[in-house]
Amino acid sequence: MPLIVEIQNLTHRFADGTVGLDDVSLGIEEGAFVVIAGANGSGKTTLLRHLNGLLLPTSGTVRVAGVSVADDPLRARMLVGMIFQDADSQIVGETVRDDVAFGPENLRLNRSEVGRRVAGALAAVGLAELAGRRPHRLSGGEKRRLSIAGILAMQPRVIVFDEPFSNLDYPGVRQVLGQMVALHRSGQTILLTTHDLDKVLAHADRLVIMQHGNIVRDGLPAAVVSEAEAFDVRSPHAARHEGRGLSWLN
Repeated sequence: MPLIVEIQNLTHRFADGTVGLDDVSLGIEEGAFVVIAGANGSGKTTLLRHLNGLLLPTSGTVRVAGVSVADDPLRARMLVGMIFQDADSQIVGETVRDDVAFGPENLRLNRSEVGRRVAGALAAVGLAELAGRRPHRLSGGEKRRLSIAGILAMQPRVIVFDEPFSNLDYPGVRQVLGQMVALHRSGQTILLTTHDLDKVLAHADRLVIMQHGNIVRDGLPAAVVSEAEAFDVRSPHAARHEGRGLSWLN
């Protein structure tokens, strides 16, 4: 498969001189489900924020679908949809329907196209019946699915999840994980960061481990997970015996 994301020699230094990323190179194939794991402060979120121009490199390049993020960040934000840890921070509409419509409306699409995208996105995440509800009255899992719907309505090539299971109970985790797996099966490229592999490793086709702003391991999950704990990443209990975690969807 062709590469949808190409990162070459990416370095990022913050204003105080702290090195967030140190000469990172990474290629992501279209349609992949890639988990990026690492302890807090390893550089995971810093890396993701370069994919749609929320951060720009100190040096190095980031390209999405051949487009330089630094040269055209607006185009990159159409290609890469990012879902943050705090779902409430992404809620902007008075109703669930309004919230999903916000992005397409900003693209200045006509009313019928906006309606088509909103209806399709809400149906895809199982929220169509809640279209008229106020978003802040949704459960944690429903809010995260609403965030996904808002991204789907923009029709990105890549969907990025930053610690997507934070503060979710078991039903919420299953809702969000099920949505990710369905998106991947439909051909969507998925990137996900986590410091806890239990919930998602069974569904990934690639595992990248970061430490101190560097990629320290990268490969098939079964081959990489055995070394995860050496880099302060807790490996799933089942993976210690079988090389792969158990699905939370079973």
